Amino acid sequence: MISFIPKGSDYDKAIQIVEKLQVFTLAESLGGVESLAGHPASMTHASIPKEEREKSGLLDSLIRLSVGIEDAEDLIEDLKQALS
Repeated sequence: MISFIPKGSDYDKAIQIVEKLQVFTLAESLGGVESLAGHPASMTHASIPKEEREKSGLLDSLIRLSVGIEDAEDLIEDLKQALS
């Protein structure tokens, strides 16, 4: 599991990134073997008020990646293209 905030800490940029991913699947589930991407502010933590999320360090631009069994180079390339 790795988490990051895109340069500029922008909510819309974070959404664009996770929507452009092709190998990582946008999902809330954990525990499988596939690589997943999550955007907690719009998914798992969407019902929590923004002020409460920020108190715990969960910014609206935070992206979480859970790396699965896919080829590492495929995952790196997917992330590169989503960030460009």
